[in-house]
Amino acid sequence: MLAKRIIPCLDVKDGKTVKGVNFVNFKDAGDPIELGKKYSQDGADELVFLDITASHEGRKTFIDLVQRIAQNISIPFTVGGGINDVCDVEKLLNAGADKISINSAALKNPSLIDNISRNFGNQVCVVAIDARFNHGQWVCYINGGRIPTNRNLLEWAYEAQERGAGEILFTSMDHDGVKTGFACEALSMLHDKLSIPIIASGGAGDYSHFHDVFTTGHADAALAASIFHFNEIPIDKLKLYLKERNINVRI
Repeated sequence: MLAKRIIPCLDVKDGKTVKGVNFVNFKDAGDPIELGKKYSQDGADELVFLDITASHEGRKTFIDLVQRIAQNISIPFTVGGGINDVCDVEKLLNAGADKISINSAALKNPSLIDNISRNFGNQVCVVAIDARFNHGQWVCYINGGRIPTNRNLLEWAYEAQERGAGEILFTSMDHDGVKTGFACEALSMLHDKLSIPIIASGGAGDYSHFHDVFTTGHADAALAASIFHFNEIPIDKLKLYLKERNINVRI
């Protein structure tokens, strides 16, 4: 069985790491370069960098910041935000990213997934999905959770997989930042429908939430931000906690 991954996430706005609740009310969480370096040293399995306002503001990701973070870490590095074509992907891979994450652009132009996986391999292409539970179904949102679409989480995740996505990064907007646990029921449904790895995001607030997301939610990786940024749950202690409960993690 593959080891479960623990992934800190740097949500970056105006060059600073921020953290909000339900995708609003952001507060400063520190310098992304220093945080990235710390997580690499602390035993994180991967690092995710999301330029959270790039798509909404219609601009590209901060390449120079990506470059500086990549120079200071020794773990796989995923970058997302403002990626609209294969040229953007190439620039980010050249800047030091190992994988790229697409969200709004993929929903607007699904063939972007095909193009990225064809040109760089599906291991490079992570499709991020921000969804909220509305009227009995999970509805996908674009532009940093600002605009609802007519796409449903499960059918869109399946289409992304079939087009060549290597992983799905699912963030429950309802759970984001509230620290009451991940959306395990939705994650379990994704697990049943897909054959590619699923990264869970939104809701981490306690050690037990990670145990639940790997057992009940069947996630392959768990992503979190504020609990790591503010040192509420140290990564090394979290991994020991999981190991003691028979969850396969890299120590």
